Amino acid sequence: MDINELLEPFVRMLDAAAPPAVVRAIEHGGSAAALWDEIAQSGFLDALVAEEYGGAGLSLADIEPLIEALGARAVPLPVAETIVARALLASAGVAAPDGPIALVTSLAQPVPCGLVAQAVLFDRGDALVLCEMAQLSPEQTGVTNSLAARISGNPEGQTLPRPGTGLRPIAAVLRAALIAGAAARLCDVTTAYASERVQFGKPIGRQQSLQQMLAVMAEDMIACRIAAQLGASHGLEVPLAAAATAKITTSSAAPRIAATAHAVHGAIGISEEYDLQLLTRRLHEWRMADGSEGYWSRVLGQQRLATTAMSVDWIRQNVFA
Repeated sequence: MDINELLEPFVRMLDAAAPPAVVRAIEHGGSAAALWDEIAQSGFLDALVAEEYGGAGLSLADIEPLIEALGARAVPLPVAETIVARALLASAGVAAPDGPIALVTSLAQPVPCGLVAQAVLFDRGDALVLCEMAQLSPEQTGVTNSLAARISGNPEGQTLPRPGTGLRPIAAVLRAALIAGAAARLCDVTTAYASERVQFGKPIGRQQSLQQMLAVMAEDMIACRIAAQLGASHGLEVPLAAAATAKITTSSAAPRIAATAHAVHGAIGISEEYDLQLLTRRLHEWRMADGSEGYWSRVLGQQRLATTAMSVDWIRQNVFA
């Protein structure tokens, strides 16, 4: 399938259903039901479900551009997580709930979109557990307009087999793709602003120092995209080294990209009315979700030190294979 045949209708649907005004309304406590119904009716939620179970039978690599599109539009629902959860549930013969599903890899970290998720797929260590989000007593994190939730409790519900390396590597790749999408949108918005904003009689984008900032921003954005695509290329059985590479690259770049976007925009960039903060806030949130670059650097180091293979050979076998 040509990726554009999949991506173009998905992007049109998101642009119509989730403009910034809708994103803000949901962040401010409005209902997400209408947006969720629009996404559910599109059929994309079953993109990873095998054809024998009624889905499209696509791979994670096939839908990686769709996840980037979600990140680029700051969609305030766990859409990518639900797509993955529905595939795992279908393969285990478990009926998926109708509402949004969050992926939980740790009770110690806030769950992105936890306040708007109705169900949870929780990695218990020996199995995955499907339960209602209400069981975990979701609470606000205290970050203004954030939909992430702090959770607690003992998840109980239907169990199903966990992927070989667990749920966290998959979740890390999803965060990497979301960061890549938001980074691409921020590059476009920031470059356009630099071309339009006139100071001392000429666009600020003509300043050499600012051009250097934008060039480094673009380099980071491309690195994020390549890393996310690499992580997604393994499907739902993501090797730890590939997940670590994707998350280290994107989480490390996230604060630099956000800082450059705000530096170029100046004071207007931090205003609530301006769309920039919808994306930069999420970059910081996704950076920490399911393990920061520090966490995954430790994982990658442990993986490398556990073998005596040459570094180049090890990278080929564990990251690019």
